[in-house]
Amino acid sequence: MQHIHSYRPAGEISDPPVDVVTLPHDLRHLRRKLLHLSNGDMVMLDLKEAVLFHHGDRLVLENGDTVEVQAAPEKLFEVKARDPLHLIELAWHLGNRHLSAQIEEGRILILRDHVIRSMLQGLGATVTDIDEPFQPARGAYHAHGGHDHGSHGHHAHD
Repeated sequence: MQHIHSYRPAGEISDPPVDVVTLPHDLRHLRRKLLHLSNGDMVMLDLKEAVLFHHGDRLVLENGDTVEVQAAPEKLFEVKARDPLHLIELAWHLGNRHLSAQIEEGRILILRDHVIRSMLQGLGATVTDIDEPFQPARGAYHAHGGHDHGSHGHHAHD
């Protein structure tokens, strides 16, 4: 079985990958894991630190070949607003609840949650069921994984 000890960000390698591994967003924050490739092979991912992988990132095998990480389609809500300011307001409400969100210029994607759907509709949003890859904003994690409580300025002596 081949091992993976390094990776490259999406777009850095132009050669085609030898295979792909498809994972939902909550299984793309990895350090050490046995991965099942699309061809049925298995490889052992063994990194020094946990990494939040994105669609298109490449895992580098010991022999130099690469495996592409693909984001699996997930059951999401597509949230649309009346105008750009309304979209910012909706994003604030979602962020205030610490929900993972993929924020784009004209929409926000979140995992389906019917309580949140009701709240958003109450705020005037249009909420549609969709199935597509989910790539939430990286903000909740820093390079070493976990929540970063050091940069928020919430210190007792403030």
